[in-house]
Amino acid sequence: MSALTFDKSELGNLEYSLQREMLATDRKGGYMSTTIVCCNTRKYHGLMVAPIDDSDETYVLLSSLDETVIQHNQSFNLALHRYKGVYEPRGHKYITDFEYTPTPTITYRVGGVILRKELLWIHKRTQLMIRYTLVDAHSDTTLRLRPFFAFRNKHSLSKANMDANGRSYPIPGGVKCRLYDGFPWLYLQTDKKDAEFIAAPDWYYNFEYPQEIKRGYDGYEDLLTTGYFEMNIKKGESVIFSAATDEMATSQTITQIYEASLARRTHKIDFLSCLHHSARQFIVRRSGGRTEMVAGYPWYGTVGRDTFIALPGVVLEQGYKEDCMAVLDTMVQGMHDGDFAGSASAWVAADAPLWFFWTLQNLERHIGAKELWARYGEAMKAVLEAYRRGFGDRVVLHDNGLVWAAAEGEALTWMNTKVDGQPVAQRAGYAVEIEALWYNAVCYTLDLARKMKDKDFVARWADMPERTRESFLAKFWLESNYLADYVNDREVNDFRRSNMIVACGLDYTMLSEEQRIEVLSVVRQHLLTRRGLRSLSPRNPFYEPSYADDQRSQDLASRNGSIWIWPLMFYVKSCFAIAGDQYLGEAEEILAGFHDEIQSACIGSVSECFEGDPPFHARGCLSQATSVGGLLYISDMVEHRKKARAKGKKGK
Repeated sequence: MSALTFDKSELGNLEYSLQREMLATDRKGGYMSTTIVCCNTRKYHGLMVAPIDDSDETYVLLSSLDETVIQHNQSFNLALHRYKGVYEPRGHKYITDFEYTPTPTITYRVGGVILRKELLWIHKRTQLMIRYTLVDAHSDTTLRLRPFFAFRNKHSLSKANMDANGRSYPIPGGVKCRLYDGFPWLYLQTDKKDAEFIAAPDWYYNFEYPQEIKRGYDGYEDLLTTGYFEMNIKKGESVIFSAATDEMATSQTITQIYEASLARRTHKIDFLSCLHHSARQFIVRRSGGRTEMVAGYPWYGTVGRDTFIALPGVVLEQGYKEDCMAVLDTMVQGMHDGDFAGSASAWVAADAPLWFFWTLQNLERHIGAKELWARYGEAMKAVLEAYRRGFGDRVVLHDNGLVWAAAEGEALTWMNTKVDGQPVAQRAGYAVEIEALWYNAVCYTLDLARKMKDKDFVARWADMPERTRESFLAKFWLESNYLADYVNDREVNDFRRSNMIVACGLDYTMLSEEQRIEVLSVVRQHLLTRRGLRSLSPRNPFYEPSYADDQRSQDLASRNGSIWIWPLMFYVKSCFAIAGDQYLGEAEEILAGFHDEIQSACIGSVSECFEGDPPFHARGCLSQATSVGGLLYISDMVEHRKKARAKGKKGK
């Protein structure tokens, strides 16, 4: 087990601190994300990033909050910003400590002044609260708090303009601000009754976000401040600042909400508790009773394929079957003619509806076959019938029992990034993981239908599995004793990719035990690393081992060598199926290899992917549902094996 620890002597070193980012969410679509020294390095960073309507689009409302300590008419600004080529002010030099649990906490020391800052996102509300405690001081001390606003979509940037409303409107305990019509009011309040807000609207220009510039994007932003709070603070006294889309009635309410919310926070003290906390942040309850899963923070919204892949690990590993069903119910309600909506549709992601069955297989272990069939049986049958009818000429079930997926200039599998307008890996035709998922979906539905005595369905589909299996083995099994990546009218693509592991690790597999052993051997030799499975063998001439800074290079690498965690759960599952308990030690080593990752990029979480070559730098999205879900799924397999083994020994 690995506790979260930070080198206090390195906190003032920007090479160390700016590479470590923190994330907190409100469980309804909003989040706070910045570096551990509160210097924003991305356009996606902000202290309050939240939806303003029923969509999953989020907006940076409050970008940052500058703290200034004043003693003897001397001001010490504790903030840290990067402008064009320079950092100003340089408040990081006052930081002496950072703690992540139970809530992100930064301690500053300025001469004889010690100030502690605790940042707390309130669950199920769009509200950020920050508690400042003057731990030590030997003279009269004044605290100044200056908010900076953006009020823009998280994918865009704010520029100085004449339309922004720089006024602050008085309310009890503070002010309310709204830069543009169409946005909610933002209520800024403190629990200190004698705090004064001094109106001083002004634009600050050219905040620089180096992570965006590296990717080849615009990385300069102008932010508006409408003024600042100023208050006296005594040694031992705490002051709570609140930014919310709802007004707090009294200072007592602010204090009560903060203390009650902090008391409910779990302590993220080791690898597993951090992953559990991170997993809970992906589930979002929106208005209208919708429950969805965010694919990753800070820039993704909901992604259908990722939802189905990650759900078993994200929610079921912790026993949250209700959350799993709530997400599935939301998606099923959006179905039309057997196809899911949006990014879960087979029209844009040929495999996405087939991952639905993978989720259901795992859910069945929690609710039983009877309840699962009653709740989702019709949806399962509708999906299969939709594939049988086909989705135009894009996704077609051929007479040989295999699913054909192809579209000019598009990639319909998970390897769907584009460079220069063309897919990095189009994989048109029969793709190995799609055929594996199709076979698994049909077999699983048939087994449930037989148990539930749905004779009509069984009669219509009974011959499909064998037809699919025969065609699959004839087309995909190579003389080199592994699976082709895809097959079409022109080629049998023999690239060694992680996609073939899906055909080994699903509950229903078309491969014999000997064939699975052969595939595992190839995967182990070419693709397995301590961070997951490479998307392409290093021996392939198209292998791209590392991300460069620009987006084009990143897109090329992401599907041609970058390491992904989610295929790793199918590798581990396959190894357990072959080796049984003898594989326990190796599975535990795989998990242990990630212990340091939760404190090196996004604190307490795991990134989207990793570079293909050592030292396997974290890349992509900072906190990714498929990565967290994949590791928790592996952890669940390990724990079940250990418990079963212990029970067996006890029985003897």
